[in-house]
Amino acid sequence: MNFDTFFNDQLNSLKTEGRYRVFIDMERHAGSFPKATRHVNGELKTVTVWCSNDYLGMGQHPAVLAAMHEAIDRTGAGSGGTRNISGTNHYHVTLERELADLHGKEAALLFNSGYMSNWTTLSTLAAGLPNCVVLSDAGNHASMIEGIRHSKAEKIIFKHNDMADLERHLKLINGTKPAIIAFESVYSMDGDFGRIADICDLAEKYNALTYLDEVHGVGLYGPRGGGLAEREGLMHRVDVIEGTLAKAFGVVGGYITGTAALCDYVRSFASGFIFSSSLPPAVAAGAAAAIRHLKTSDVERKAMMSRVREVRAGLDQLGIPYLPNDSHIIPVMVGDASKAKWISDYLLDNDGIYIQPINYPTVPRGKERLRITPTPCHSAADIEHLLKSLNALWKQCALARAVA
Repeated sequence: MNFDTFFNDQLNSLKTEGRYRVFIDMERHAGSFPKATRHVNGELKTVTVWCSNDYLGMGQHPAVLAAMHEAIDRTGAGSGGTRNISGTNHYHVTLERELADLHGKEAALLFNSGYMSNWTTLSTLAAGLPNCVVLSDAGNHASMIEGIRHSKAEKIIFKHNDMADLERHLKLINGTKPAIIAFESVYSMDGDFGRIADICDLAEKYNALTYLDEVHGVGLYGPRGGGLAEREGLMHRVDVIEGTLAKAFGVVGGYITGTAALCDYVRSFASGFIFSSSLPPAVAAGAAAAIRHLKTSDVERKAMMSRVREVRAGLDQLGIPYLPNDSHIIPVMVGDASKAKWISDYLLDNDGIYIQPINYPTVPRGKERLRITPTPCHSAADIEHLLKSLNALWKQCALARAVA
């Protein structure tokens, strides 16, 4: 077999469909996010980023940067090992305490990414509980899907946010096997909310464990940034709350929170945790600083939602289609992979606007989109430029008719 021929054939298929992903070589401007410098064939071009998951700009916050500098000066760059072998720094311990407090849980456990925390925790719990059944929302993230698959436990996919379908499956199990209900608080591509209270009701009725992914909710919702479950007064009813440090908190890493016994079980049995070097202490320090700040400051959350409302109002006025939701995510619908990539490329090359196209398999075919994430750092001028550029492009391509 000619391996490179196979690889190139598959890559060419992606390119033909318009689904081939291209990395944008950029440097974020410290202190002036969402501005960044794009490197193009030796030239430097300034762009405005409209698709960052640094939702609140905390990756640029002075308190976060100061904490990271201080930690580097005290401890150096890396952690030096796994958590079990010399890699547990006091910054990790402090951060886990902050996270447990944030979600009102007994304990927390750090991972190197949100993907790893989902994959490792779900695979460990589902594989370890005897005859476990996992009920997974159809809209769940790839990290949850892969973790469940890896566990080799029985899996049931219930229709997205459909409580009747979920209860139908729970009735069939009827408490005869351990059950885990895995779902999200904010679904990142459509921006809709999970039905946390309703799922907790069913979990309590049928004695199931609840596993909530709050990666697109932590920092952004609730009086202290504890996520959608905090905003709705439901954290105490959720067994496992999983989150990320890479979005609203502005750095990198993932975590779970829950009972001390559950977190210790995952710590003790999860190979994805045991055999991974721990986060650099400076990252842990920066995350803790971001969490502490957002526990007491609502300024960033309010400013972000104000920008979201302004962008949506402008899109409404121009007749540019987007999925309505109650979250901070604005999915502008295109409905074609090639068109989505062309629009993204045009905005980047001609208007200095960076919005990554979202295609299959991240979203279903025919649901391709531009996923816009306004932040507190976007100015009125940034919003005006975005809307003007989108409007000119929509008129030029007659896309309003094409996606109607």
